[in-house]
Amino acid sequence: MMVGANIVTESEKPPGPVILQVLPSLQTGGAERGCVDVAAAVVARGGDALVASAGGHMVRELPRVGARHVELPVDTKNPFKMRANIGRLARLIRAEGVHLVHARSRAPAWSAYFAARRCKVPFVTTFHGVYGTSNPLKKLYNSSMVRADKVIAISDYIRQHILANYRVDPERVCTIPRGVDLDIFSPERVSPERVIKLVQEWRLPEDIPVILLPGRLTRLKGHGVLLEALAELGRSDIRCLLVGSDQGRTAYRRELESRVEKLGLEAIVHVTDHCDDMAAAYKLSDVVVSASIEPEGFGRTVVEAQALGRPVIATNIGAPTETVVEGETGWLVPPNDPGALARALATALDLNEYQRKAMAERAIAHVASRFSRQRMTNATLAVYEELLAGAPQTARAMA
Repeated sequence: MMVGANIVTESEKPPGPVILQVLPSLQTGGAERGCVDVAAAVVARGGDALVASAGGHMVRELPRVGARHVELPVDTKNPFKMRANIGRLARLIRAEGVHLVHARSRAPAWSAYFAARRCKVPFVTTFHGVYGTSNPLKKLYNSSMVRADKVIAISDYIRQHILANYRVDPERVCTIPRGVDLDIFSPERVSPERVIKLVQEWRLPEDIPVILLPGRLTRLKGHGVLLEALAELGRSDIRCLLVGSDQGRTAYRRELESRVEKLGLEAIVHVTDHCDDMAAAYKLSDVVVSASIEPEGFGRTVVEAQALGRPVIATNIGAPTETVVEGETGWLVPPNDPGALARALATALDLNEYQRKAMAERAIAHVASRFSRQRMTNATLAVYEELLAGAPQTARAMA
């Protein structure tokens, strides 16, 4: 069962508590990044960090931070296999002397919940998004995320969604925003060579403003709204990059490319693929857009761009209303409103050097004070400490 993890004897265990995080896989995404960051923080505090998942390319990051991975089929939604996972997780908890379990997704949360209760250890969940609640069976399925001793919401927007749709004591629900790694997303850390490499790869002309919309190619990200706004803006002295993987949505990519041609934007709009150096991509841009037509649970790209000192434009629904300071670090516009987006783009592109520098300073300070990785991991470990202090068998302190 301990695939991908080394058995650690009692004498070899760190002095701090053993924390087990459970999520479907470690491919890519905010939940996965948060899991690795918290695992690193647990180890840094003298604890033992375990992660159970079905695997993925981010697994290799765990040994680098001193954490261990346990490969289990916790990505399954099959009720019989989910039930079998209860036993698997319970055996793991007992074998490793786990003090607390933290689940980050609905299906594995069911198995983790019953395993944690069976082993009498505290249970935590992180609520990462808005799940549909119109179907009673779906709502019941979602409720695994609110059965924890403490429920972490990644934004106040998500917290309000939880309280409005589930029977849960508000005292058990806390907001801990996602954190940005300021060692990566920092203007000083991005070399000119990295920026030049992307400029050459994307064949961008010099001294032309760049508009960036990062995110996977899906209709919910509002690419079409941005294209309409660019047509309304009517400028040819700019470039717009739609940066993100289509994740198999080839039909949507073709639809976007067709729409670019129909609107006569071929000269200024480029649909690229996944970028491995987003910090450099943000730095080469003049304005970063999040045109989502449905509420974002957090909106990581908006925060990352601000960390790089870039002005942002986001839709005024969901968490961006918490992460963007209107007129100070960026602008908020209604969703599905190309006209409002075009006006905001014009404002952003017309900033003079002094205004752009002042906005960059405000944005960097804003992210550092509220949305750093350090702040997120400290707050998460504080939740662990609170629960461990009240556990029947108090775990070793996270000094």
